[in-house]
Amino acid sequence: MSGHFALDGRLAADTRHVASLPLCELLLMNDARFAWLVLVPRKAGMVEIADLTDAEQRTLWSEVNQAAAALRACAPCDKLNLGALGNIVRQLHVHVVARREGDAAWPGPVWGSGAAQAYAPEALAQLIANLRNALA
Repeated sequence: MSGHFALDGRLAADTRHVASLPLCELLLMNDARFAWLVLVPRKAGMVEIADLTDAEQRTLWSEVNQAAAALRACAPCDKLNLGALGNIVRQLHVHVVARREGDAAWPGPVWGSGAAQAYAPEALAQLIANLRNALA
């Protein structure tokens, strides 16, 4: 896998930057209906978790756990969903979604569930600040 890391255009359009972790960019999906983080390893050409080295896989799961803990601290939930689908965006990325009974997609998946509702600017800034504090 050669080349330079570049964030997929769809992920760039749909998310806002939260933090740069040792392996991954941590992003917040700009959809106020769901508290939803996305981790994207900064490795060019990665499609599957198995494409990462063993050490990178361990780092990825450590960062997923960090992101999950921060998300739960900022957005209490009934269930935390994790997923690495890649059917639409092939670039390796892992979703961490805080789900609440009765949310806009409950009990179904969040993917493809209606139109995204962007965060109000103040709410977006506050959630990102809270997530950064929870990660510290």
